[in-house]
Amino acid sequence: MKIASADFKNNEFIPKKFSGEGQDVNPTLIIENVPEAAQSLVLIVDDPDAPVGLWTHWVVYDIPVTTTIAEDTIPGKQGLNTAGELNYHGPMPPSGTHRYFFKIFALDTKLGLPEGARREAIEKAMQGHVLDKAEIMGLYKR
Repeated sequence: MKIASADFKNNEFIPKKFSGEGQDVNPTLIIENVPEAAQSLVLIVDDPDAPVGLWTHWVVYDIPVTTTIAEDTIPGKQGLNTAGELNYHGPMPPSGTHRYFFKIFALDTKLGLPEGARREAIEKAMQGHVLDKAEIMGLYKR
């Protein structure tokens, strides 16, 4: 499985539009080679360089199998991000250059969790159901 973005290349800078300083909308993501047995997708966007530790910017689950997550869309049920919100929270590091990982998982089931689940509950429910995964990493500096 592969994931790419129409808006930035792997290991390159994410445009300001997709940050907390810009329009704060998610970039377009292109997903290839999803396993035929996949029943749903999970997307997790996080920043391991945050001062408080791993910062979750967006969690979306029970995404219908697709090849594209369009800009400024909500493709499935949203989980809580680290800010305690149900939305995409774009890059806006306090200092320095941070890495932002967009991770996609193909599952052999739908999770069926209620909207607003915590990342930990989503990851626990995913155990034993991941058929494949892929990631792309973008950089951002204020």
